[in-house]
Amino acid sequence: MTISILIYILAFFIILQSIWLLVLERRIKKFFAGTKARDLESVMSELGNQATELKKVQHDINTHLLTLDTRVHTSIRKIETIRFNPFMDAGSNQSFAIALLDDNHNGVVLSSLYARERMSIFAKPIINGESEFELSVEEKEVIKKSM
Repeated sequence: MTISILIYILAFFIILQSIWLLVLERRIKKFFAGTKARDLESVMSELGNQATELKKVQHDINTHLLTLDTRVHTSIRKIETIRFNPFMDAGSNQSFAIALLDDNHNGVVLSSLYARERMSIFAKPIINGESEFELSVEEKEVIKKSM
């Protein structure tokens, strides 16, 4: 009697395991529906190649962004204008000073002095917010405002 009970128990486990294998096989067939094992391998290989290519593109983009960031810091981004009247007897505020600076306070200040007989324009280089040339009050003010 114990041998027959053992046989029934083993038969039950074999049937249970067979059912579990059938369910697992259906899941695998559903997962691989329409593909073959070789196709899956080629898909995995292609995904690996695409990941490698994406890493290369990401590196190129990061390099380009660093270049653009450097260029942005050295481009003119700080612009300020002041209009003023340098001569009391001549009309209105026709004269002006313009500061064109980058993030490092380098650039140029342009000044225009307007008089009835003539108009003069001056350009003075600016390095670190300073100029080696003497600056007028208006030029100093426009540089200060642009920083």
